[in-house]
Amino acid sequence: MSQRVAVLMGGWSAEREVSLNSGASVVKALMNSGYQVTAIDVQRDIAQLLTRLFPRPDVVFNALHGRFGEDGCIQGILNILEIPYTHSGLLASALAMDKPAAKKVFASAGIPIAESVMASREILIQGDPIPRPYVIKPSNEGSSVGVRIVMPGDNVHLFEETSWPYGSSVMVERYVPGRELTVAVMGDKALGCLEIRPKQGFYDYANKYTDGKADHIVPAPIPKPVYDEVCRLAVLAHQCLGCRGVSRSDFRYDEAKGELIILETNTQPGMTSLSLVPEIAQYAGISFPQLVDWMVKEARCDA
Repeated sequence: MSQRVAVLMGGWSAEREVSLNSGASVVKALMNSGYQVTAIDVQRDIAQLLTRLFPRPDVVFNALHGRFGEDGCIQGILNILEIPYTHSGLLASALAMDKPAAKKVFASAGIPIAESVMASREILIQGDPIPRPYVIKPSNEGSSVGVRIVMPGDNVHLFEETSWPYGSSVMVERYVPGRELTVAVMGDKALGCLEIRPKQGFYDYANKYTDGKADHIVPAPIPKPVYDEVCRLAVLAHQCLGCRGVSRSDFRYDEAKGELIILETNTQPGMTSLSLVPEIAQYAGISFPQLVDWMVKEARCDA
C-alpha cells in the first residue's frame, strides 16, 4: 500500500470552495485508513506547488475541481514529475472539460446528445442563436457555473453586461425537459444511477452545494430498461473519453419521448458530504474510505 499521499485541493477556479470541502473529506478518510497525508492548498504559484511535492509522495490524490485542476493542466505537471495521481489523465481530462469537444466524442460513439452551437456574446445580444428554450453553458466550467436556461418570454440582459468571465464564446444547447439522472462509474463498471430532484429551479451551483436544496434518490426510480441503458451509456462515455478511476456522467431523461441525453462527463466528481458519487457508491456497498482507498491504489500517470 502506498503510504504517502499528497491531496491537492483548493485551486483558483470558480469551484475553489467545493474543492476545499472535497479535499478535507478525502484527507480525513485517508488518515483514518492509515495513510500519511499531506494536504496542499494549490495556489497560482507552480514553483510553490513543486516545493510542496518534495519529499516526493507515493501518490497524489487530485481533489481539485474546475479549470486548471480538472482540464489536463495539473495532470501534465504530474506526468512530467512521474508521480501517480488519481482520476483521469491529461487527454481525457481536457476532452471532458471542453464541452464541445466532449460532445463530438460522444456523438461519434453513438451516445445521444442535444443539438448545440457555439455563440459569442455579440451574437447572443443580437438575438436567439437557436429556437427557445435553450441552455447557455460556458464551454469549460463545471458545477453548473455560469449555466443559464432561456425559456420563451424570458428577457435576457446577461450578455449586455460589460463583465463576461467565460471566454470568447459559450455553448448554446437545446433544452431537454425531464428528469435529472447521474451515473457513477468506477473503473469500467457503473455503480448505479441516482435521480436528482431540485426543490426549486434546476440543479445549479446553489442547489448542488446547499444542504436541503435537492433530493437524491438512489436507485433512480425509472424503468429497468432505462436504468440499464443509462448505466451502459455512462460506461461508454467513460471509455470513449479515455477516463480512468472514477467518473460521473449526467443525463436528462425525457419520459414523454423516451429520450436519454448525455449532458456531460465529470472526470473529478465532488467528494463532499453532498456529493453524488459517494452516495451512489454507498448504495453499491462501498464506503467512502473504501472508495478513496481504491482510487489511491488505482492512481497512475499517463503511459
